[in-house]
Amino acid sequence: MDPHIKAHVEEQAKAAAANPAPPLSAIPPEMVRAGYRAQRTAMNAGAPKDVESRDLQIGGAAGPIPARLYTPAGAAAKTGGLVYFHGGGFVIGDLETHDGHCRRMAAYGGVRVLAVEYRLAPEHPFPCGHDDALAATRWAFDHADEIGFDRTKIAVGGDSAGGNLAASVALDLRGDADRKLAFQLLLYPAIWPVEPTNSRKTLDGPVLTQAAMTWFETCLAAETHPHAARAVLGKVTDVSGAPPALVVTAGFDLLKDEGREWAEKLNAAGVPARHVEYPALVHDFFIMGDVSPAVDAAARETAQALKEALA
Repeated sequence: MDPHIKAHVEEQAKAAAANPAPPLSAIPPEMVRAGYRAQRTAMNAGAPKDVESRDLQIGGAAGPIPARLYTPAGAAAKTGGLVYFHGGGFVIGDLETHDGHCRRMAAYGGVRVLAVEYRLAPEHPFPCGHDDALAATRWAFDHADEIGFDRTKIAVGGDSAGGNLAASVALDLRGDADRKLAFQLLLYPAIWPVEPTNSRKTLDGPVLTQAAMTWFETCLAAETHPHAARAVLGKVTDVSGAPPALVVTAGFDLLKDEGREWAEKLNAAGVPARHVEYPALVHDFFIMGDVSPAVDAAARETAQALKEALA
């Protein structure tokens, strides 16, 4: 494990042992969200400052939802655009938790980033968040001129649960000739396989635990829904026609096998998909920018791949 990450993980473990917390299911979701927001925003003070950000209200599936547009310094009137969905198990996370990460993607990739704050479970169970992600992506195409997106160079992306949303949107839009995605950026995506992968069975933390995954999936309540395959992507049999993808995984993450297998599934269906694993890093590393220099290095490499895909 990266030594800086390891030191951080050990410090967090000591703190948790000294002050044991009740199970997530016993804590109000708003309290979990507040704790996650405080923790992650504190880890991104060093994010690039030369990025303009503007808060917006955009069209969600059931009304306006918050979003934030990031424009890198010196950007042309139109650039490639990334519609981005934050992680957090469909339950936690927001524009603030991922602000530093989105700044890095914009600054290092030279593209505009539209971060989307979709509705969260359990207050808004499946398919609310997925419907918002799809509506937000359609909104980005339909308002491309207003936000400086080149309509021919629009990507979707996300981390963890947000990676699930991005992959789902990429499949949803396959038949939409007017809104043709150029790329999908899937960062340690929660693909949600029907059968647990080896890493889901054998890894339990750090950062993302099996108990947390169970709580997230229970809150989302997707598995028994008639359209569960939009979230439980392991149920999807045909992924042909999806846009090219970059799938990034972390070595110390229980989601790593399903991310790799999703890239393999895309490639087998004729969709160009590249898989990159950072073996020394952990789940959520992209939003731990101040913890280790390895995070910034990975962000630069990932943003470069995005830049090339939208060139």
